[in-house]
Amino acid sequence: MNWTGKDMDTYLQQKEYIDTLVIPLIKVESTLERMKTSASAAEFTMLLASMIETQFKGRMMFAPPFSYTASTSIEDMEEQTLAAFKESPFKHVFFLTTDPAWVSLDENGQVIWLPSIPLENMDVQLRQTILEDQLRQVLPKFTEKWATA
Repeated sequence: MNWTGKDMDTYLQQKEYIDTLVIPLIKVESTLERMKTSASAAEFTMLLASMIETQFKGRMMFAPPFSYTASTSIEDMEEQTLAAFKESPFKHVFFLTTDPAWVSLDENGQVIWLPSIPLENMDVQLRQTILEDQLRQVLPKFTEKWATA
């Protein structure tokens, strides 16, 4: 489920079954040399988020992507974001990112990090195969966390 009016109506009716919030994290680079890489990473993250959402519709809610720049304190961002959702009905909150800086903050298994794969020059079939492979790597991270709760 996505953070849309329609999906929120469904969520409000079925919130006892939807216990997981996923927050995509997008690092936006502003230097000319890094803009392309940043855009490619954002595209990868959002396509993967869409596939995960499809796989777990009815179990997960996806927040709009949180964007930040190199000057953002990701420690403060994580702390503030988790604090904001601490009182929410979501039992599990995950961050989905291609930025390896988040891995060092992951004390509770909440950061799902994958290296960005540039998809823009791939044909549709290869892109789909690669995203499915990445999805297979991510799924156990969710199920493991759910099993220990």
